[in-house]
Amino acid sequence: MLHPDYRFCPRCAAPLAQTEIAGRVRSACPACGFTHWNNPAPVVAGLVQVGEHILLARNAAWPPKMFALITGFLEAGETPEQGIAREVKEETSLDVERTSLIGVYDFTRKNELIIAYHVIASGEVRLSEELVEYRMVAPDRLKPWRAGTGLAVADWMRARDLPFEFVDLPVRAPDGNG
Repeated sequence: MLHPDYRFCPRCAAPLAQTEIAGRVRSACPACGFTHWNNPAPVVAGLVQVGEHILLARNAAWPPKMFALITGFLEAGETPEQGIAREVKEETSLDVERTSLIGVYDFTRKNELIIAYHVIASGEVRLSEELVEYRMVAPDRLKPWRAGTGLAVADWMRARDLPFEFVDLPVRAPDGNG
């Protein structure tokens, strides 16, 4: 997948032009006909339950106190269920016992389509280098946010008649820090 800001064709290196194709303005190559469709990337997310608690993790690039679900990109040749099992194992060392679909969510800010699962897992948590800390949270203490995987948390809680209120995520500075 090309970054949306690419200016040159990945096939022939000619400058890309903005052209209306199939009812939308897209980057296309006038020299060889390549079209950048800019389709969303498929991402899997896991609301990981270990015993009676939900594991939330903090990515190394995130500010302190910001925790979320386990997520990762779906890889070629794997089903979404295989993808979330792989991500949970890679990022936490936990073994996935079963998965059930929570829902599918758009995350337009990052041009992603999130496929979210409730994951029952077991084992000892050992974080990958991508993650710096985790919390085990009682289901009734979860605080969903109004975007991406937060909507999956809210749907999961709603399906279990757990009360919740949305929280606002910290606003990031224009430079992407904080």
